Amino acid sequence: MASLLLLPLLLLLLLLPLLPLRLWSQLRWLAADLAFTMRALRCKRALRARALAAAAADPEGPEGGCSLAWRLAQLARQRPAHTFLIHGAQRFSYAEAERHSNRAARAFLRARGWDGGLGGGGTGGAREGERAAHCARDQAAGSGAARAVREGDGAAPLAPGATVALLLPACPEFLWLWFGLAKAGLRTAFVPTALRRGPLQHCLRSCGARALVLAPEFLESLEPDLPALRGMGLHLWAVGSDTRPAGISDFLAEASAEVDGPVPGYLSAPQNMTDTCLYIFTSGTTGATVVLKSRFSAGQFWEDCQKHSVTVFQYIGELCRYLVNQPPNKAERGHKVRLVVGSGLRPDTWERFVRRFGPLQVLETYGLTEGNVATFNYTGQQGAVGRASWLYKHVFPFSLIRYDVATGEPVRDTQGHCVATSPGLCPGGVGGGGVRGEWRGRWPPLTPVALPGEPGLLVAPVSQQSPFLGYAGGPELAQGKLLKHVFRPGDVFFNTGDLLVCDNQGFLRFHDRTGDTFRWKGENVATTEVAEALEALDFLQEVNVYGVTVPGHEGRAGMAALALRPPHSLDLVQLYAHVSENLPPYARPRFLRLQESLATTETFKQQKVRMAKEGFDPSALSDPLYILDQARGAYLPLTPARYSALLAGDLRI
Repeated sequence: MASLLLLPLLLLLLLLPLLPLRLWSQLRWLAADLAFTMRALRCKRALRARALAAAAADPEGPEGGCSLAWRLAQLARQRPAHTFLIHGAQRFSYAEAERHSNRAARAFLRARGWDGGLGGGGTGGAREGERAAHCARDQAAGSGAARAVREGDGAAPLAPGATVALLLPACPEFLWLWFGLAKAGLRTAFVPTALRRGPLQHCLRSCGARALVLAPEFLESLEPDLPALRGMGLHLWAVGSDTRPAGISDFLAEASAEVDGPVPGYLSAPQNMTDTCLYIFTSGTTGATVVLKSRFSAGQFWEDCQKHSVTVFQYIGELCRYLVNQPPNKAERGHKVRLVVGSGLRPDTWERFVRRFGPLQVLETYGLTEGNVATFNYTGQQGAVGRASWLYKHVFPFSLIRYDVATGEPVRDTQGHCVATSPGLCPGGVGGGGVRGEWRGRWPPLTPVALPGEPGLLVAPVSQQSPFLGYAGGPELAQGKLLKHVFRPGDVFFNTGDLLVCDNQGFLRFHDRTGDTFRWKGENVATTEVAEALEALDFLQEVNVYGVTVPGHEGRAGMAALALRPPHSLDLVQLYAHVSENLPPYARPRFLRLQESLATTETFKQQKVRMAKEGFDPSALSDPLYILDQARGAYLPLTPARYSALLAGDLRI
């Protein structure tokens, strides 16, 4: 692969003197593009080599895996005394993390009645036949002995590969259980800690969870859910608690009774190259120290960075905005942070963040958990989420296609194929999608400029090299994310649901989200789920949920247009209590708009785009408007005074 890339590059170098000056702006990043592409190729080769080595290793030994579990065990052998985790006053070395996760793994294995032995050793060069025998024995254990181990709790035995849901805050135990599940060959489902009642049960059913491990501080708020959770046949554990409801076991007590030796590597070995555990391996962790806090504190953030000599931190866009909105303090200039990595950093916040807290490097990325495409802004270009260079797209292919926001569908030509967007207008008139009249200076400009191109829907081809693994739940859930016949008959592309823009220098910039999902407080909010929760109220006849932009805030805030069911009236007290009980905090609508009836399109679809554009300005709308006042815990009339307070940042939503 590398040689195939180098040949056209050599030809390009020979032709450079012959290229028009207007094309040089696209080549100034060639060295960076080449360097990053070569690193990506090396990572792919290392991953495949590790997978082959794992397949050839002794399945009883620690080298018989290729996953997060294997990587932790390897680092524990290489740097046993090095600090792995700092959490408050607690410090854990890599060796301690390995031992804690081994105990957790053995507790989970005992819960499924695994009879593979407790030694975790083994000798010899077992190959595929021996590995298959181990797996067959494991399957038998999961279907038989586990019943005897967990008999009487009403839950089905944990089979190999079963899903265990974690409802835990950011704490060391979260990591020990995550690693332990990986070592035990069990899948992990991370459940948002704010979910309760219907949304929680829906989440657990969708991921096919067979067990739930929860934090003791959640027991009180989960008490109304326990009958339903028991009815789902779940194993229920609490992570340490002296007082527990009947039927909930103390997982930490069970784990502490286990030995801390390694478990056989074959338990965590991937079945093929598309197994999700392999993606963890590509992160390339090298033995760093992780500082973990239970709750984020913008006021204490830089003091923590200074105290623990933090050099890298991960962000979401909201986090950086919280930091730049804090009053100045001495610690923000005395830190050692050199690199920040994350997603969702707005250009205006980016500039303020670097100017105030720099010098430091920002690595903005784009990706989806379920997606088969990701981009990296490896050049540090402010406001960009990555590059669309031909080198990068040769290794990780993707395209931007035209999208009709009104219909919510890609634009197709007369042959039924999608249409690629035009890139940004290149200086000198090369390219398309820009408008020459928008340039107010000399034309063509003396220096290259990055003019915005046409927003397009980001899609990526689905193949064996870049598969789409689908969603938890029924296969029908994935149908809306797949586009067929995009550029040629029979091809299949993954639809990210995001609009991006590519400028004339090949930089990608996030534009907006499409469809019925928007992003607020760093979380995805599905309008259909919010509407379904609101429609459970007997005084509401119709509900239309959409996202609206709020000055000074990242993403879009939820807004719900409501139509009452005659002869009922609007009960704001009951409405607030209902959303607080049934929706996580980030999904609760910040604005309400009361209407006589809700507008629809000619095909009877709700007018989300138009409603979002109309916003929530009480001086521009005649409908009654309400705002969620977090401090008072109530929906209040959105008066001009409250609207002004919101824009000034004095009213928190």
